[in-house]
Amino acid sequence: MALAATADSRATQALPLPERHLVNRIGWMRAAVLGANDGILSTASLIVGIAAASLNQNTILVAGIAGLVAGAMSMAAGEYVSVSSQADTERADLAREREELRLQPAREHDELAAIYVHRGLDQSLADQVATQLMLKDALGAHARDELGISEILTARPVQAALTSAASFSVGAAVPLVMVFLAGRYLLVPLVAGASLVCLAGLGSLGAWVGGARIVRPTIRVAFWGALAMATTAAIGTIFHVAA
Repeated sequence: MALAATADSRATQALPLPERHLVNRIGWMRAAVLGANDGILSTASLIVGIAAASLNQNTILVAGIAGLVAGAMSMAAGEYVSVSSQADTERADLAREREELRLQPAREHDELAAIYVHRGLDQSLADQVATQLMLKDALGAHARDELGISEILTARPVQAALTSAASFSVGAAVPLVMVFLAGRYLLVPLVAGASLVCLAGLGSLGAWVGGARIVRPTIRVAFWGALAMATTAAIGTIFHVAA
């Protein structure tokens, strides 16, 4: 009994530990980073543009809140429609593949084996691999290796929509808080400065979470944020109105 237990223990220890890959984060991270970035940038640009037109602080605040609500709804709807279209395409491809497997299993086997040959296996081994995988889960094997559809990358419309809306709202709250804190004459520099700092931090965070280098994404996000706010400020100045 002791020997058997020891053998089982060694066998368990010999099994590879599950690895955590950064690609697992792609779905939610993309929606979250995009939503927060858009929330900060669009709301801050809106506030800076309106403030540059010399409207009163209450009007600026109402416009910012309206921008938050409209932007969050737009992000949610856009993500849902976009990712739903991707999901519909995936389902159509899987249905077509399921039918081909039913009607032409030998051809589908050869097709799968050819993929493995292209990846470096010899023909005999590729045939064996294709046979074994198709015996276990033919549709899953073709979905993964022929269509590029996997559990990790499968489209999830509701998740993408909710993540985008929530992250947009959180991002948009940053310039709105600055409107509350700033006086009339400090509003533009405070909103712009705080938003640029948050955009740079968001770019750094996204790069870090994704395992990429930090400097370039940070500079890129900050540059486009500054350009957007400068543009709306210029437009607000051109269309100057009375307070």
